[in-house]
Amino acid sequence: MHQEKIQAVIEEVKKVVVGQDRMVNRLLIGLFTNGHILLEGVPGLAKTLTVNTLAKVLHLDFNRIQFTPDLLPADLIGTMIYNQQTGDFEVKKGPIFSNLILADEVNRSPAKVQSALLEAMQEKQVTIGETTFQLDRPFLVLATQNPVDQEGTYPLPEAQVDRFMMKVHIDYPSKADEMEVMRRMANMSFTNEVNPMLSKQDVFDIRNQINAVKIAEPLEHYIIELVFATRFPNQYGLNNEAKYIMFGVSPRASINLNLAAKAVAYMDGRDYVLPEDIKEIAEDVLNHRIILNYEAEADGINTRDLVKILMEKVPINKSVTF
Repeated sequence: MHQEKIQAVIEEVKKVVVGQDRMVNRLLIGLFTNGHILLEGVPGLAKTLTVNTLAKVLHLDFNRIQFTPDLLPADLIGTMIYNQQTGDFEVKKGPIFSNLILADEVNRSPAKVQSALLEAMQEKQVTIGETTFQLDRPFLVLATQNPVDQEGTYPLPEAQVDRFMMKVHIDYPSKADEMEVMRRMANMSFTNEVNPMLSKQDVFDIRNQINAVKIAEPLEHYIIELVFATRFPNQYGLNNEAKYIMFGVSPRASINLNLAAKAVAYMDGRDYVLPEDIKEIAEDVLNHRIILNYEAEADGINTRDLVKILMEKVPINKSVTF
């Protein structure tokens, strides 16, 4: 029943967004597993439009925050304001108090603002003055960043990027998709009206069902092997790749890879995980957690290339010693 609702959500989003099925899939996986998503792509690839449309279809509270160099933490979480009539200070809550947060161009704001956002992501609460407020559930941050224009940006530190469940790279559409985009958006009478398809309770029910998806012990071992191959590549015959890796992935990688694989299986209509589920999602979960050195940059090697090599060279049936 819930798989049918999920498919209805996807079809509703397609009324507005063309050719970004993978992005929509990853956003839903994040929502259903309580994981924040970082979207990276050049301007004009419908990142903001997709998140906007998805929020309408999910019937959740939604706020969009445009990150700029002059943004302050108080603009995000709120502040104390003085009420002249009562003579007291009152709390004015910021836009962070919502179910879905679109942090648009998150790398354009200073470190203090990024820190305030990432603290809210991790703790699911914010402190204003001396009072701590719990954020409404579900709470999901969908952040975007532009990899091209680096002038006037503040790149997210690696330790903070690690708090995102997945970093999804958005590519250009195909010729057929771009033709459809052009025809739709060049039609000035086109409207992006969509219908709500999923309630807040549906999201919680889906989370419970994903939590019940089974993952066999050999596949749990496989996840651990993939993670350790990023930390000790020489032990896995990745001698050439080892010279590019400064630090491997954190334990958040194994946790999120397990969760995401369960979500992939569930959305495919299964209550058990297959090796293909892990392989499908591994790049998005691991790519932003591997820290490369300058030699990798000089040789034109990126983390996505390394993850693909890992998938080829780390066997599923390798024995594990804990």
